Amino acid sequence: MTSILLRLGRWDRRVLLALVMRRRPFLDLFMRSVTRLADWPVAVAITLTVALGAPPEYQEAGVRMAWTLGFSHLGVEVLKRAFTRERPRLPVGLEWLVTVPDRFSFPSGHATAGLSMALPLALALPLPLGFVILGTGMVIGISRCYLGVHYPGDVLAGWSLSGAVLAVGLLLGL
Repeated sequence: MTSILLRLGRWDRRVLLALVMRRRPFLDLFMRSVTRLADWPVAVAITLTVALGAPPEYQEAGVRMAWTLGFSHLGVEVLKRAFTRERPRLPVGLEWLVTVPDRFSFPSGHATAGLSMALPLALALPLPLGFVILGTGMVIGISRCYLGVHYPGDVLAGWSLSGAVLAVGLLLGL
């Protein structure tokens, strides 16, 4: 088990380093902007807008977004305190491109929030638009690695948490 965790840790660091070493000014600006879509106040505003202000056929997706976002956020906070994984230390000369809300890295709250909003909405929208929304949710997670504040494993865990919360909600008929 220990060797598996060590290999996963090395993979996490290698992929993160590959991303941050390929930074470009235009991507820096894009990634800083897209990651803000999952900041807590923005995520809540987007969710409430869909739940309360969207056409009636999409309001149910907004309600699903709300409970998926809420329960997944609760899961993120519990897991961050349980695992207490420190955020990445970048090589000399590289720095985080955004400020972080806390010192813990696992799982990524922004990646979780991004898919918690995107999945329910993508399922309700026509296929091409649903793919765009889903892609945007995934880019939020990727941005967290590019910005240097999360390992890829943190993002994958956040995405998994979002999917699991939505699946449980759907199974319960929420």
